[in-house]
Amino acid sequence: MSAVKVRIKADEGITLPDYATPGSSGMDLRASEAALIPAGERGCVGTGLYFELPQGYEAQVRPRSGLALKHGVTVLNSPGTIDSDYRGEVKVILINHGKEDFRIEPGDRIAQVVFAEVTRVELERAGELEETERSSGGFGSTGRK
Repeated sequence: MSAVKVRIKADEGITLPDYATPGSSGMDLRASEAALIPAGERGCVGTGLYFELPQGYEAQVRPRSGLALKHGVTVLNSPGTIDSDYRGEVKVILINHGKEDFRIEPGDRIAQVVFAEVTRVELERAGELEETERSSGGFGSTGRK
């Protein structure tokens, strides 16, 4: 498997993300600033990182399972998408579903980033769509089993 090259710029003192283990899908994103997210509130936390993704790729910002389980803190718009033409700072929108305020210090792992290839489609307008067994059955229409 060949690696896709992603150019990255980092503010002074910021450590570049890396894979924690050979089997990791995502790289940890760390806070570049201190922040406090009160219980039941949301906030945006900078990482001090800037990506230059190749066209045809995106970066997906995803929650860290430990923060979700232990503190009720997760990425609000998960996964957050970083498009290939965006050059601004990567920031993470976090929400605190916990019962206690959540303090973030610089260097804390707050999310993870997964890089993925993007499939572009061409939409074709249709007057009718092919019927299926489910057809227009909505949420929960296929049952629990």
